[in-house]
Amino acid sequence: MDGEGMQTMEDGRAAKAGIGPRWRRKPSLTAWILISLAAGMVIGIACSIAVPADSAFDAYVIEGVLYVLGQWFIRLMQMLVVPLVFCSIVCGAASMSDPKMLGKVGAGTILLYLCTTALAVIIAILLAQAVSPGIGLDMNAIVKVDPAATATDQTMADMLINIIPTNIVSAMGNGTMLQIIFFALVLGFILGRLGTKVATVNRFFTQFNAIMMYMIGLVLKVAPLGIFCLITRTFANLGLEGILPMVKFIGTVYLGLLTQLLVVYMLILFLFTRLNPFHFLRKMLPVMLFAFSTSSSNATIPLNMETLEAKCGVDPKVVSFTIPLGATINMDGTAIMQGVAVIFVAQAFGIDLSLAALATVVVTAVTASIGTAGVPGVGTIMLAMVFASVGLPAEGVAMIMGIDRLLDMGRTAINITGDAVVTMVMAKLTGLLDTAVFRNRDYAAVSTADLGESAEPVTVGDFTSHGEPTEIGEEGAPDKFAAIEEPRPQR
Repeated sequence: MDGEGMQTMEDGRAAKAGIGPRWRRKPSLTAWILISLAAGMVIGIACSIAVPADSAFDAYVIEGVLYVLGQWFIRLMQMLVVPLVFCSIVCGAASMSDPKMLGKVGAGTILLYLCTTALAVIIAILLAQAVSPGIGLDMNAIVKVDPAATATDQTMADMLINIIPTNIVSAMGNGTMLQIIFFALVLGFILGRLGTKVATVNRFFTQFNAIMMYMIGLVLKVAPLGIFCLITRTFANLGLEGILPMVKFIGTVYLGLLTQLLVVYMLILFLFTRLNPFHFLRKMLPVMLFAFSTSSSNATIPLNMETLEAKCGVDPKVVSFTIPLGATINMDGTAIMQGVAVIFVAQAFGIDLSLAALATVVVTAVTASIGTAGVPGVGTIMLAMVFASVGLPAEGVAMIMGIDRLLDMGRTAINITGDAVVTMVMAKLTGLLDTAVFRNRDYAAVSTADLGESAEPVTVGDFTSHGEPTEIGEEGAPDKFAAIEEPRPQR
């Protein structure tokens, strides 16, 4: 049989298997979003040069069709913010209120994760204030923002008082995010403590959260069209002047990520363990590169766990708890992006954020990390939630969503490194770190092919508690910490 016939038969088998030749595979959603971003920028800049401001094309296409379709996409994202945030944080808080999970290791791990996230947001805000990436991007020419609608006139005392809602229904109707988050945390903690006594309510929030995840998937299917319309209209009004601020935004985010890695993480590692931070970085480099290339914290969990055990000397009892938990609640890279994005959009719209508004951003980003699901698209909705907490227009989310894939790789690498640093600290504090293994000069990467099928958990649900399958956080295997002996103090 000739080569052409053999190729035809191979294509036929591949088609039946649902694989298909490489050049016939459909572009991924990420690829479509990047294509729509690039196309929107090119077409928008061309329109800013060739289309007069008072022409029929400008009135009916740019300010007509593109404007309406773009606003529909913005409203779809805003529609998801309150129910998604409420349900996801209720589920996250309920899964962490198990006393066994919040033991000596659990409480310290969660506290350290939240502290590093708070530091990440603060660093991002300070860097963005210094670099000013949004200066020169006049978004007021595109979207008119009512200054009275922003949270810039709150004092610090008002911000602290307003955390507790007087009417949760009114808070949900107005989108007052800190009040919604507070109520969700309290409700989730109570549901977790009551356990099987409130199985029906637990089941409702678990299932409703699954519905919201599915709805996000539906909205993301139209994201390329929505981003194309918004970006085209934006650059049709801004022209070439809109490119430099976006480049500065990307650079500021990566500067924040490097600061978090080389200053915060390395300082924490040295202060708590007295180990060589650069030695740690050399051992973690293969894991960081893997996370950077895949942009998936969950996919990096097995490699991260194996590296910490085999190359860094961390006891598997600690690794099997801290790494999956970190993949769920440690979102330092995402927090840095959110902090820079807030300043970027505020500057682009000419909004002056008060100290209380910036504090609101820190609190919102940290508490939201508890319930942020590790699925594509949720980070964008959470960014819209952070914007809503200080009254920033949601139109700014679309521009950031278009370049999010360029930022996601760096964010993921920082997230998994933060998980590893906290794991090292907790292992040292509990006496479950073999420093002789860590000081070994073998920097070779653990091969992903050697990992095979691991019996270790890969999600938080795999090692949380153990009741009925309908309970939040209770579908996993028996608790791995039941047989841990109290470590003897080291002399």
